[in-house]
Amino acid sequence: QVQLVESGGGLVQAGASLRLSCTASGRTFSNHAMGWFRQAPGKEREFVAAISRTFTTYYADSVKGRFAISRDNAKDTLHLQMSSLKPEDTAVYYCAQDRGLSLGRPENPSEYAYWGQGTQVTVSS
Repeated sequence: QVQLVESGGGLVQAGASLRLSCTASGRTFSNHAMGWFRQAPGKEREFVAAISRTFTTYYADSVKGRFAISRDNAKDTLHLQMSSLKPEDTAVYYCAQDRGLSLGRPENPSEYAYWGQGTQVTVSS
């Protein structure tokens, strides 16, 4: 049984930094691409970042240069370092694990089979 558990969310002021983590279990972590998505109230879930099995990274334009995704295969953990946070970054952040096939479109939620429960990030102005 695959489990993804996010942590690290919170309430911060604009310009601050936060580091999200996602601990995975149930499958060999290093064999799978991982992604971060977010969903703000009243909006659809949107892609934030992804990292492949070979550590290739992908970012949404809105976070490029401010967020950094990384993975620690020894600890089965995914991270998202968020800097220069803006009020528009406020959302529930979800980590996701791919289906085990080649990650064709990392920004497409359908590429991912498993999702965490989410962690709230609130950025005040």
